[in-house]
Amino acid sequence: MIRTSGAALLVIAALWAWAVVAAPVDSMQGSVQKILYVHVPCAIGAYLGFLTTALCGALYLRSSDARYDRAALAAAEVGVVFCSLNIASGPIWARGTWGHWWAWDPRLTATLLLWFIYLAYLLLRAFTDGSERTARFAAVYGLLGAVAIPLNYFAIQLFGGAAMHPENLRRGSLGEGMGLPFALGMFAAAAAFLHLWLLRIDLEVRRVELARSLASGGEQ
Repeated sequence: MIRTSGAALLVIAALWAWAVVAAPVDSMQGSVQKILYVHVPCAIGAYLGFLTTALCGALYLRSSDARYDRAALAAAEVGVVFCSLNIASGPIWARGTWGHWWAWDPRLTATLLLWFIYLAYLLLRAFTDGSERTARFAAVYGLLGAVAIPLNYFAIQLFGGAAMHPENLRRGSLGEGMGLPFALGMFAAAAAFLHLWLLRIDLEVRRVELARSLASGGEQ
């Protein structure tokens, strides 16, 4: 499964890179507009990570199966990576279009809040004992944290004229020749999330097996 997802990711990423290079230059923003093809897919990768964390957390609360807890942790880590890339690429685009690196725009602020929520989730997991009680608390926290996802997505509509950020893309809102690289970017983000998630789960399984092996060896 990991090899298959990795091969698919390489193909999609190559097609996406080609499409981005071949995409027309925006007449108003210039070449900096092409960050769109990275910025938005990174947001989608973050959403996938945090929604998967919430879903796996709910499944863990229902079943107490440690596999769901490991999957939730892995998804949160990958989601934070994507969210970090989204936050890093945003100021570059903002500098080219707004003339400054950062503004306390509702969407930007909500994205930063989302990043802090799941960074706190990872810190919780890193500095606790890894007990079932910790796993259950993390699962509840992950479920509650997912509430920030629709807040982030609909921030522009919720705050209306206070937003400098462009509105969410709608059908037909992209210029000619821009739809393909945007769609491939979304597929690439989904493939990257899946591949990294599976790799992280495998790493966590190996870590648990090694810890058990060392514990059993120490008891003998």
